[in-house]
Amino acid sequence: MYAFTFERPASTADAVKLAAAGGKLLAGGQTLLASMKLRLTSAEQVVDLGGIADLAGVKKDGNSVVIGAMTRHADVAKNADVKAAIPALADLANGIGDRQVRAMGTIGGSVANNDPSACYPSAVLALGATVHTNQRKIAADDYFQGMFTTALKDGELITAISFPAPKRAAYMKFKQPASRFALIGVFVAQTDSGVRVAVTGGGNGVFCHKGLEDALSKSFTPEAAAAVKIDAGELSSDLHASAAYRANLISVMTQRAVAKALA
Repeated sequence: MYAFTFERPASTADAVKLAAAGGKLLAGGQTLLASMKLRLTSAEQVVDLGGIADLAGVKKDGNSVVIGAMTRHADVAKNADVKAAIPALADLANGIGDRQVRAMGTIGGSVANNDPSACYPSAVLALGATVHTNQRKIAADDYFQGMFTTALKDGELITAISFPAPKRAAYMKFKQPASRFALIGVFVAQTDSGVRVAVTGGGNGVFCHKGLEDALSKSFTPEAAAAVKIDAGELSSDLHASAAYRANLISVMTQRAVAKALA
């Protein structure tokens, strides 16, 4: 690991100033520190967001749950408001990585990093969440822009994410055994305006599957999901799974998610 200086600002404004000067933002450290250890990333200055109290915590806002960017996965998983309003989100958080990862990783760090196999992006997209930054609010449909790419600009910092409560929702993940990332993860959410189905682990980033959404909006049943043909043409293929295998997993995980949401 390269030599670097370490800063721990007490406010979002100070963190933004340090980031603008070239500092690397540190949330839970589950990606940045590992990359630095492998010398894939260098940083002359690391800016730890852990000292900014306003960035952590969960609160209700009408029909939505607002989760601070520095809220740890374990805290999302056990939070009473999240479990009551969106149990699927608590369940998703409880299945990320292992216990150590859940104790350190943060929702803001995951969404800012936008790993193509991360779990949280599927919940953000399926639930139609809003990403709050120090500058603006970004709708989920506008936020994710491909592998490790988001709508965030230089100097823009996620402060919170607000999730509207759905009528029903569930997340099912087929884990890659070593990393516990999603080989395929499917988040299904039924709302008053229809059904959203977000898939992670299938390609260059999280995406909604229109065919599944249309079918489940007409009939929210596992049978309706099973009848939808999943095209493997644009899915990724690697040493862990072929595109065809991932296509089959999308169908199976969607069916299981719908059954779980109905249970």
